[in-house]
Amino acid sequence: MVFCVANDPPHVAQGSATAIERQPQVVVVLGPRADIVVRAGRVVPENAHSSQLLAALTAAPTATSASDVAVRPLFGPYRHRLAFRTTRALAERLISPLDSYFTVTGIAEGQDSIADGLRNLDFIAGAYVKPPAELPINVKQITPRAEEPPEVTPDFSGRQLYLEASPSGVDARWAWTQEGGKGEGVNVVDVEGAWRFTHENLNHHGGVISGAQSSRLMWRNHGTAVLGVMGANDNGVGVAGIAPRAVHRAIAIFGDGMNSAVAIRQAADALSAGDILLIELHRPGPYIEEIGKSPYAPVEWWPDDFDVIMYAVSRGIIVVEAGGNGYQDLDNPAYSRSALGFPPTWSNPFDRGKRDSGAILVGAGAPPPGVHGRDWGPDRSRRDFSNFGSSLDAQGWGEEVTTCGFGDLQGGPGGEDYWYTDKFDGTSSAAPMVAGALTCVQGILRAGGQRLLTPTTARQYLRDTGAPQQAAPDASVSQRIGARPDIRALVSRARSESLSR
Repeated sequence: MVFCVANDPPHVAQGSATAIERQPQVVVVLGPRADIVVRAGRVVPENAHSSQLLAALTAAPTATSASDVAVRPLFGPYRHRLAFRTTRALAERLISPLDSYFTVTGIAEGQDSIADGLRNLDFIAGAYVKPPAELPINVKQITPRAEEPPEVTPDFSGRQLYLEASPSGVDARWAWTQEGGKGEGVNVVDVEGAWRFTHENLNHHGGVISGAQSSRLMWRNHGTAVLGVMGANDNGVGVAGIAPRAVHRAIAIFGDGMNSAVAIRQAADALSAGDILLIELHRPGPYIEEIGKSPYAPVEWWPDDFDVIMYAVSRGIIVVEAGGNGYQDLDNPAYSRSALGFPPTWSNPFDRGKRDSGAILVGAGAPPPGVHGRDWGPDRSRRDFSNFGSSLDAQGWGEEVTTCGFGDLQGGPGGEDYWYTDKFDGTSSAAPMVAGALTCVQGILRAGGQRLLTPTTARQYLRDTGAPQQAAPDASVSQRIGARPDIRALVSRARSESLSR
């Protein structure tokens, strides 16, 4: 693959998130013989391959010739940086080199016809239409309370049973008694769509690094709730985060040229070995004939997301990924069938014997019966909406999570900075619980001068320790979502392994 690059300024996400967040995106994968000219962050018709690529856009029946339609490198102009950081060992495991991914921007419709035309070019390895990412929350509508909040928010942490000792919780309260146990020295980046860092429990954190935030309330509530689970302040007001002293930041997946893969790459570049990258997204995966639709799957099923997750893991960053609310067995053979336009080097990421991103996949389990007066089945049993399978590594609470946002526990019109909820759920609530637990472990190990967890050891220790999954009448333990993390057990395992080396 040959690139000619000149006057190529940084590619910065701009534009309205709301205008583009519901649009599918065309992702183009160049083959090894492609010879493309890129100037000012876009392909220009200065040789045969570049001209053919651009001509395929205008030939599509619904394409437009507007000046804002362009083919851009998906991961920006920093190909020399990506090449420098992509080791030979990593390159051999990627579906495609990171600098082979491009995207078509500036189109509002006709994505399928554009991808069809691009696939006819002999130097194109793949061209696929990627559906918009969505939030892995199960409850789609939570109504905030009408009453104004009190002058001082009460302490709701007593409602956060997930902070307690195993098996009910992840044993965060024990972690807080240990040096570094509140996540000190650890950096966390949450990848999704919007947050409210002005919330009274979150205004001590680092804010949004890049991307354009969605203006939709659900996205903002969701991100705020995720951060509340992991990092809400420990000041006796509102809720307490599992790892409140870690540095929590965020990257939005929206904006011109952005998607989940771009945001993950930017998050990886903002973090260091031992830090935590949380992916709070899912999207429709393969079409499954027996149910007649494409249920939600973890984002790594898509080639650009998979490769950039592997890039992050190769840098020693622990990637925690929502397992998705698709009600599905990820061991279903349907996940081994390539989507239209995937490069021929793609294979099923949930068959880890063949291809493995290195991410930690999280399922949603039931909380202990009686939390907030409700019963979702046996503690740690799989919630029906949660995806399951051999690639699921750990579970968190998938119901009844008390955190920031939404306003059903404490609301008030116009007072989002004081909103709290008892109803956060889905693999949305489960994944930050696992991420928060790992953040505490890393803080404790760092403070003790001990070897930090790697992506490999973090995943293995989660599988080897914790409160085991339990069966429900309609969900046996063969529908694997893994164990609920136990911070104390994780630290003990890490310390014993360190001493044995």
